[in-house]
Amino acid sequence: MKLSNIKEILPALDNVEFQLENGIFVPEHFHVTEIGVITKHFIDCGGTIRNEKVVNFQLWNANDFEHRLKPTKLLNIIKLSEEKLGIEDAEIEVEYQSETIGKFDLDFNGNHFILKNKQTACLAQDACGIPAEKQKVKLSDLNNACCTPNSGCC
Repeated sequence: MKLSNIKEILPALDNVEFQLENGIFVPEHFHVTEIGVITKHFIDCGGTIRNEKVVNFQLWNANDFEHRLKPTKLLNIIKLSEEKLGIEDAEIEVEYQSETIGKFDLDFNGNHFILKNKQTACLAQDACGIPAEKQKVKLSDLNNACCTPNSGCC
């Protein structure tokens, strides 16, 4: 989800709710403690130099159980970060503490925001020597006339 998407969604919401893909909700007293831009300049294993830029939201739980972040407040934080940091419209990455700090993609299911698990991947598979995944086929699905009963091949 891009920053422009969350800005379109927030005005229609009564509450800001985040849910992990496993169904567990981020406690409703969470804080958005940071909004920023993270730039990653790197070289992949195939030698290609790459640049990635994401808008980063950091969610944090404190012991102030009465705290509730309203959509208008989050919109104001986003607006301030755009003005002060020059944040552009980019994909949102959310940091949230579970066993360790996790990084998540963001989606919306019509009711609340979903923290989608991120996965690593090789960006230069053709240069890495990773074999293409073989298609699995059931032998029973093969239509090989040579090996049918009474064909004389066995």
